[in-house]
Amino acid sequence: MNDSVKVLQSVLDSAKLPAMEDSIKHLNTIVDSLKNSYLFPVLPSVYTSTDGIISFFQRLGVAIFIGALIGLEREHSRPLNKKTFAGLRTFTLMSIFGFTSAFLSSITSIWIYFAIFLGFSALVTSAHILSSKEGRMGGTSEISTFLVFILGSLVFWKYLMLSSAIAVIITLFLSLKIQLHKFAGEINEEDIFAALKLAIITLIVLPLLPDKAYGPLNILNPRQIWYMVIFISGIGFIGYVLIKLIGKTRGNAISGLLGGLVSSTAVTFSFARKSKLNSDLSSSLSLGILLASALSFFRMFVIILVVNSLILKVMWLPLSILAATGFIVSFFIAEKIKRTEQQQLNIKNPFEITSALLFGLIFAIIIFLVKGAQVYFGSSGVFLISGLGGIISPDAIIISLAKLSGMGITAATAAAAVIIASITNDIFKCCLVLFLGSKVLIKNVLLGLGIIIFVSLICLFFII
Repeated sequence: MNDSVKVLQSVLDSAKLPAMEDSIKHLNTIVDSLKNSYLFPVLPSVYTSTDGIISFFQRLGVAIFIGALIGLEREHSRPLNKKTFAGLRTFTLMSIFGFTSAFLSSITSIWIYFAIFLGFSALVTSAHILSSKEGRMGGTSEISTFLVFILGSLVFWKYLMLSSAIAVIITLFLSLKIQLHKFAGEINEEDIFAALKLAIITLIVLPLLPDKAYGPLNILNPRQIWYMVIFISGIGFIGYVLIKLIGKTRGNAISGLLGGLVSSTAVTFSFARKSKLNSDLSSSLSLGILLASALSFFRMFVIILVVNSLILKVMWLPLSILAATGFIVSFFIAEKIKRTEQQQLNIKNPFEITSALLFGLIFAIIIFLVKGAQVYFGSSGVFLISGLGGIISPDAIIISLAKLSGMGITAATAAAAVIIASITNDIFKCCLVLFLGSKVLIKNVLLGLGIIIFVSLICLFFII
């Protein structure tokens, strides 16, 4: 009997051993799968090295800064004794939350991020509904929280510059609440239609134009010409918006300065007429004209930078000297002005379809004449056309010269021709002041523009 029991026990033991080994192997397989699952994710080696850890906390610091920046603005804009949806601490934590969510998704799955974002969205939406029931309308702070969450995630994904730039833009828009509402009140139907027309010529007309050179000199490219029309119209429109936003009632100096982005010639014409109607404002009006003329050199700088930056190697110093001269002359005129002098600058919206078509036509004619003058008469012909073009359309002549530089016209010749165009334009503005302005305006503007013309001639001498 005992022998039979021993035999049976040995049989059972031999049967258990393979079964137990199989169970242990199966258990190890389960443990390994859990280690690689979302419940027990393994950190990539990049987060365990010294450089990886430093990079991680650097990005975390940027995320904290973004949240704190927007949160500080929201905290500062909150009315006294009034609750707000989120402030400095909450926005900072939301940015960290977005950063952490992106981190978790990087070691698990992107679906984890979407799940967290959906939960976060439900939380913010619920808070907005409760705030609306309490009578607090608007959703600026709630929208800002979504943006901060996404920006925190972008920082983790190493879009540091992009997320920082967006954060600054968001903060700017949030802080300009009063100015933006005031600007919206200043907009009229004409401005809305002008913006729509600008969008039409940019998004609809431009793609339809052929990108091919035509004409006897193979120089007229319809699409390139239209690019310049959009560019100049855009600069003028931005200047007009700035005048509406901050400069319309800030005095003639600021209005003239911003008007220089639209057209210094238009500012001169408008202010010269006003000086005859109200001679007491002549000093401040003359300051506005000189500031507009000074800023026009910055406008030239931007045009050349966009169209052909190679000319800036020759042009940056003369343009800087001329702009500095204009501002220095304006400073001395400013000493004579009483702070109480103030009047609105009435500049109409600079963009019209007819004016855009006219500029395109003038630009096409001038670029053709400049090229023809260069081919048949050399540099002297280019200078002659530039002088005449400075009176008709300084922008057209500057763009034409910038486009043609390197195509038979040297950078030095183009730079000299630009200076000539600016000189003839300043002379034309002096003529406007002589015929339309008051005695005080004539005295101040002729002195200021005379100095600018004199310095321009010196710059021209050294360029040639």
